[in-house]
Amino acid sequence: MKKWILPIVLIALIGFWGIGVYNNAVTLDEDVSEAWSNVESSYQRRNDLIGNLVKTVQGAADFEKSTLTAVIEARAKATSISIDPTNITPEKLAEFNKVQGGLSGALKSLLVTVERYPDLKANQNFIELQSQLEGTENRIDVARTRFNKKVKPYNSYIRSFPKSFIASMTGFEKKAYFEAEDGAEEAPDVNFDFN
Repeated sequence: MKKWILPIVLIALIGFWGIGVYNNAVTLDEDVSEAWSNVESSYQRRNDLIGNLVKTVQGAADFEKSTLTAVIEARAKATSISIDPTNITPEKLAEFNKVQGGLSGALKSLLVTVERYPDLKANQNFIELQSQLEGTENRIDVARTRFNKKVKPYNSYIRSFPKSFIASMTGFEKKAYFEAEDGAEEAPDVNFDFN
């Protein structure tokens, strides 16, 4: 009878250790999912503000329609891409980042074009929306940074030995980080020549 006690105790200890590893991985995974939800919420806030901004700018009868069309189309693309937080891959994150970057570029173009319309620049609704957009861009940056800070401990945990055995057996996979967009290392070319 005593021969079986040691193997049973070892199996029980390994089982409890495996349960602990699994539960910790679940907690870290949920932290990543929560951080991703905050990123999406920040982007949704921006999309909502852009809709209001477009409506305000459309009120300027002679405003350039092509600029507004570019923003509307970029916004539609940006809202069409969503990522399942349980399956955040580098490819999906890059695609998400690309369409969001396209929207950022269209929005910057809109704001530069507005400089030609003094009445629109003086419009109180436009001024408030522009201020809210600036704050939202900061929120997006903070949410993305916090997301990356949650991904790091999760990835470290599920990839460290011997926890990686339990993580791989139970379906936990490495999550992608937000990275800078292509071309972010280059300074933007700003041209205020309105001729």
